[in-house]
Amino acid sequence: MITCGLKLTHDGAVALVDDRRLVLSVEMEKLANNPRYSAIGDLGIVPTILAEHGYRMEDVDAFVVDGWDGDESGTVDTADRGQPLELVVGPYRESRTSPDLLRPSVSGTFTVDGVPYPYTSHTHAAGHVLSTYCTSEFARRGEPAFVLVWDGGMFPRLYWVDPEAGVENGGSLFPLIGHTYATAGHHFGPFRRDRQSANVDDLSVAGKLMAYIALGKPSEAVLEVLASVFHDHYENEASPAAAEHSRTVGGFGSLFEPSMPPLHDFFRAVREQVQPFAVSDEDVLASVHEFLQNLLLERLDARIRAWKGDGPWNLCFAGGCALNIKWNSALRALPLVRRMWVPPFPNDAGSAIGAAVLGAIGGRNAVPALEWHTRLGPALTPTTGTPQGWTARPCSPDELARVLHTGQEPVVVLHGRAELGPRALGGRSILAAATDAAMKETLNQVKGREYYRPVAPICLVEEAPEIFDPGTPDPHMLYDHAVRPGWTSRIPAVVHLDGTARLQTVSPDDDALLSDILTAYHRVSGVPVLCNTSANLNGSGFFPDAASAMAWGKVDRVWSEGVLYQRGGAATG
Repeated sequence: MITCGLKLTHDGAVALVDDRRLVLSVEMEKLANNPRYSAIGDLGIVPTILAEHGYRMEDVDAFVVDGWDGDESGTVDTADRGQPLELVVGPYRESRTSPDLLRPSVSGTFTVDGVPYPYTSHTHAAGHVLSTYCTSEFARRGEPAFVLVWDGGMFPRLYWVDPEAGVENGGSLFPLIGHTYATAGHHFGPFRRDRQSANVDDLSVAGKLMAYIALGKPSEAVLEVLASVFHDHYENEASPAAAEHSRTVGGFGSLFEPSMPPLHDFFRAVREQVQPFAVSDEDVLASVHEFLQNLLLERLDARIRAWKGDGPWNLCFAGGCALNIKWNSALRALPLVRRMWVPPFPNDAGSAIGAAVLGAIGGRNAVPALEWHTRLGPALTPTTGTPQGWTARPCSPDELARVLHTGQEPVVVLHGRAELGPRALGGRSILAAATDAAMKETLNQVKGREYYRPVAPICLVEEAPEIFDPGTPDPHMLYDHAVRPGWTSRIPAVVHLDGTARLQTVSPDDDALLSDILTAYHRVSGVPVLCNTSANLNGSGFFPDAASAMAWGKVDRVWSEGVLYQRGGAATG
């Protein structure tokens, strides 16, 4: 059976599953230097993407469109070759009218080139649950697992997935939407605003805050204020604010219901109560991070134990909040968690994959494992010729490693198909030596990023335990690791302000070419670690070709598919 999942709204993507094998997942932001979070504005792109992989629209047995904001259904605006279309889709999460994640909420028809194609749509939450569980080792082994979903417009929700019996709903853990974290940054710190938006209009703040909190320390006094104000605004049955929030906000999407104004009221109350303490904004934000982390861990632990017992249990985490590496590491350390899985696409980038899997399930309770690989995004667009001012020559991975070691300058590395999800994992990366602390500043200047932003390390998987704590295999850059004392001075460019690093381990199975580069670099330098940051225009997805990287011009060397392009020579080609 061939199924196609469509994520039409932000983080738009097309995914294709053929007989439980993921063939592709192409995110719109990774095409033609599109802006981050791009939607599918026109369905005409779908047959083009399928054709590049040898499929036609007529080959698809079922199209499934991801759900969106709403309690009974949602609506999505798109187009057919410029002709406007409005599609009715499933709601944000399960509800009275859509109680079962595995069964479609609505059905309809869309057109491409005027040809009608039937589709079904499930809840948005279902896409998160299925994309996460079905790509896990638990699914491969036929084991059940909890799936925690916390995305921007949703309260943190817990599910139990049994591959034979289906999905059970464990409900919400507490009534805070995932945008809470980023909203704190609009009330404290460098991104503070005097006038707040009624909707979410900046999706980049959360990632910046994860770095910024290393400048502060949690304050017990602020933590007490956060707990008190949270109780009064959200869970105190006698509080007018909590009663109004309970009546009007159910976690059905921040575009559908007034979930943002109460968040602003919450943080205004926090600011008013912490002002007498003369605590810095850095300390307040570090406290917000810790408060939300502790709340998540405590409520999750209590809910799991009351529902299924003391475990230990398998746990998956999905939604944009699963990009928070410190929360991931804290969840993984819980005694009741036996093993934990976060996919490389926990945010909406994975929603099309989940939709395609839901089509393959076809309303049945059985939940299959998906055969997949991280590198199933779009292929590189071929670069023809060499721009004026650049030279091109063949360059092996061994030689590229020597260039990185001796040149001590960053190199854009582009090869193969793009990574799934928002992290550059070596296919669309800027690599550099980590042995000089100044490299972090260089890379942040190149990327136009704040000085406190960290640069991630990539490390050979077999060498990681010696350098990082715990140094476990983490191929998708989604956990927090401490840098061991003997190595902080050897790889200072990848050590964050708090002594940690967002580690990506590399094996030949993860990326054979990247493994070869790291192995050769280790041989010539004695260090099995390189810096890795994404190769992209500011505000856009990954570079689709070497020509884009050269036109960008912030780095003097670009390596792509065995060719090293270098600025400073005569034009060739």
